[in-house]
Amino acid sequence: MPPPRLEEALLGGPLRYTRQQVAAVTGVPLEEARRLWRAMGFPNVGDEPVAFTDADVDALRRLDRLVAAGEIDVDFAVRLTRAMGQTLARLADWQVDTFVENMTSTGSSETAADEVAVPHTAVERAARLLPDLEHLLIYVWRRQLAAAAGRTLTAADGELAAGRLTVGFADLVGFTRLSRRLEEAELARLVEGFETRAADLVAALGARLVKTLGDEVLFVADTSPVVAEVGLQIAEAMAADPAVPDVRVGVASGTVLTRMGDVFGTTVNRASRLTSLARRGTVLVDRET
Repeated sequence: MPPPRLEEALLGGPLRYTRQQVAAVTGVPLEEARRLWRAMGFPNVGDEPVAFTDADVDALRRLDRLVAAGEIDVDFAVRLTRAMGQTLARLADWQVDTFVENMTSTGSSETAADEVAVPHTAVERAARLLPDLEHLLIYVWRRQLAAAAGRTLTAADGELAAGRLTVGFADLVGFTRLSRRLEEAELARLVEGFETRAADLVAALGARLVKTLGDEVLFVADTSPVVAEVGLQIAEAMAADPAVPDVRVGVASGTVLTRMGDVFGTTVNRASRLTSLARRGTVLVDRET
């Protein structure tokens, strides 16, 4: 755990409540509160530890008001908080790791070599920048929410076939073999470079990045030409860089199940299989595309 002063800065206030006190203050049954906390990915705490802040009380009250007003039910609240918890847990890990890596690469040789000082300094820096980072997080979320709402409304207006998407997989060729001979730092730079370039192309060409899996990126769009063009440009970009392995890309179109920002179904599976069949530096598409 971070030192108390630093933890309070990150949480936005001092720890002052046990879980039973939070339930009592908010009027939310303890079991319901625990269910929501578990959905957010928070670890279980006993009855004695003072582990909650005023922000925890406020968040629980807001959810309870939405349920009481009939805007959402408890099951929906759990699904909503689970989606937030899973997404933001990964984001938080990535941000802390990035701060540590940045301190290691830009600090003095003495600082970079101190495996104890670097993480502490990096976390303190993150806490110092928290107001700006928090504002940026809300800004990006609003932009992404507007884009997602636009896609949903377009489909509802009948301009696109409901549930139909084109799915693309881009996969680094020979990554498993390469990972055995590269140092961890080299491997991390390779993966980050691939993910960054792929994500930039996905966004620039109007597709949506669903997820990255180290040596693979998954992206979708409403129309086949967009995904095919993304695949071609990713393949060309990787081929132009001798330090990066070639990629192979699979593209498939059809009905797709979307849930919590991810995509599932036979179309996704077909795109994955096409990726494994594609030759290096090429894009292989299915008949529907």
